[in-house]
Amino acid sequence: MTIISIHQPGYLPWLGFFDKILSSEKFVFLDDVQYQKNEFQNRNKIRVFNGEMWLTVPVKTKSNTLLKDVKIDYTSNWIKKHIKSIELNYSNSKFFNNYWSELESIFKRKYDNLMELNIEMIKFFLEKLKINTKTIFSSELNISDKSSDRILKICKALDADTYISGISGKNYLNLDDFEKNSINVIFQKFQHPTYQQVFEPFHLNMSAMDLLFNEGNNASKIIKKYNEF
Repeated sequence: MTIISIHQPGYLPWLGFFDKILSSEKFVFLDDVQYQKNEFQNRNKIRVFNGEMWLTVPVKTKSNTLLKDVKIDYTSNWIKKHIKSIELNYSNSKFFNNYWSELESIFKRKYDNLMELNIEMIKFFLEKLKINTKTIFSSELNISDKSSDRILKICKALDADTYISGISGKNYLNLDDFEKNSINVIFQKFQHPTYQQVFEPFHLNMSAMDLLFNEGNNASKIIKKYNEF
């Protein structure tokens, strides 16, 4: 059985993103689709003393810009803002010092493209969470179809017999086509773990940084404990 999943590479992704990768034998970074404003491709949330805070990477885009072609806008010093926000709110977390130097260096490299930054962040988290799934870029497959047809052709190109979809796939996937091609579609049922955060009460759906800074090496065990596959 070959299990694959597909998703746009986001900025400082949440745990559900990594749960999907963990559940798969092959994971496809969907990088040749249109950039979506106000989604998770260039922003995510961190836990702060009075609730939650968005960290957003400013970008320069035109209409129909593909995600892989989105440029980062450095006219404002957003790197300094993100670094200060993370340090202010996580410096007292138990394992902050175990990871921050390496993660901070990624912030400071000043990537030209948003995709380059996101992928470096994701690679960092995959390593720390001990997830070894094979990853592929959709742009390498040269598939130009849209929506459900695109997903189906990616699955066929990678010899998949099982595709893990997000819940939103129920709204656009043509399940009959997948069945005709002997591909089983499973909808992700992510159960978010709870753990000790630096502030109380517990908030769901923070960046994966939150788990690492608070749980250290135990983070890998926690995310795998809640994984269904």
